[in-house]
Amino acid sequence: MKKPELLVTPTNVNEIESLSAAGADAFIIGEQKFGLRLAGEFNRNDIREAIKIAHRHGKKVYVAMNAIFHNDKIDDITDYVSFLKEVKPDAVVFGDPAVLMLVREIAPELQLHWNTETTATNWYTCNYWGRKGAKRAVLARELSMDAIVEMKENAEVEIEVQVHGMTCMFQSKRTLLGNYFEYQGKALEIENRKEQKNMFLHDKERQNKYPIFEDENGTHIMSPNDICIIDELQDMMEAGVDSFKIDGILKTAEYIVEITKLYREAIDVVAENLEEYEEQKDSLLEKAEEIQPKDRPLDTGFFFKETVY
Repeated sequence: MKKPELLVTPTNVNEIESLSAAGADAFIIGEQKFGLRLAGEFNRNDIREAIKIAHRHGKKVYVAMNAIFHNDKIDDITDYVSFLKEVKPDAVVFGDPAVLMLVREIAPELQLHWNTETTATNWYTCNYWGRKGAKRAVLARELSMDAIVEMKENAEVEIEVQVHGMTCMFQSKRTLLGNYFEYQGKALEIENRKEQKNMFLHDKERQNKYPIFEDENGTHIMSPNDICIIDELQDMMEAGVDSFKIDGILKTAEYIVEITKLYREAIDVVAENLEEYEEQKDSLLEKAEEIQPKDRPLDTGFFFKETVY
């Protein structure tokens, strides 16, 4: 059985070595100025060094350029694509057609992965962007397992699926923490706002805490639970899904390494011995639960049900 790529989001350049040793096949990195909800900030020197280290280990590096861009960013995008042409990442992750057009104009040798976070919900759309030049489509997080398998069966491009980590529920280009919630009622509370760390919207009625943060791209509200389907990889692997992503946003470096090791083990066992996977998958899930932060329950997202947050 074909092994999918194990794609991981490091928090800094020093983790490329440890995550490579843990079993990662590829990494998504970049600057928040150009990429959405990255696990860590990588300046140009960091990107150059990360590519060098990863390629030395036979791994791939994808640079995120899937932010929402306005007119004033066009010159910055042009300059950034010129930089990427020089350092040669294995792909550029885009959502805005402006990035696709500039890459084709300035650095046509760079591969493109289409990722809008939300609109890759049918295989016609994936194939549309494939015919425009994208090699891969990153599927929306709100799809069921059956829908993912069907899309892979009909896709003309590679398919990437998030299998672990939190997901974004809401984004606004506005700084909502600064100019909205201060003036509203008490239904939702912001904790540790001054710390700009471990901040949550607290829904007392449902006893949910939604991580929230602001950066150059605006305000982001994240899911109260983390996806984890380490015990449910078989169907997607049998369908030939090309890449499994572990999203490490708002997680520690140590956590990302340990989760990567577990998914590396799971992927290898599914590919090499399905009977052994059936025996081990409950144990793999238990190990993931053991290292999971206590305030972040694990669930299967939309893979098997319509999760309501």
